[in-house]
Amino acid sequence: MSLTLIYDGGCPFCRHFALRSELTSGIPDLEIRDGRSEQALRQTLRSRGMNLANGAVLLEGDQAWHGSAAIAELSRRMEPGDPLLQLLQKLFQDDARTTLFYPGLLLARRVSLAIRGLPEDPDYEAT
Repeated sequence: MSLTLIYDGGCPFCRHFALRSELTSGIPDLEIRDGRSEQALRQTLRSRGMNLANGAVLLEGDQAWHGSAAIAELSRRMEPGDPLLQLLQKLFQDDARTTLFYPGLLLARRVSLAIRGLPEDPDYEAT
């Protein structure tokens, strides 16, 4: 069964990680989707209790991981040849470590979106 990573395409860090994961993670058939540009997809995720503003989503069939759990699960499945992904895999494949560092990733996302003038939550206008 294939994996789908849904990320915030408005965030340069998220976009870079997602594209790099698609190209060099070693996960066959990894599909990446820009959740910011897909309103219907965001609505489906939100109905399942997963808000893109709170983190990426990883889907495999009916199974879903959100936020730090999504990044940890993706990292455990990687077989990267890319040095940066190798480092990120080591850092984020452990649930406890990912939970500890994930708020920092969300902060970096928040700052980068603010600099770009984009709302943190794609479903709401910036105030």
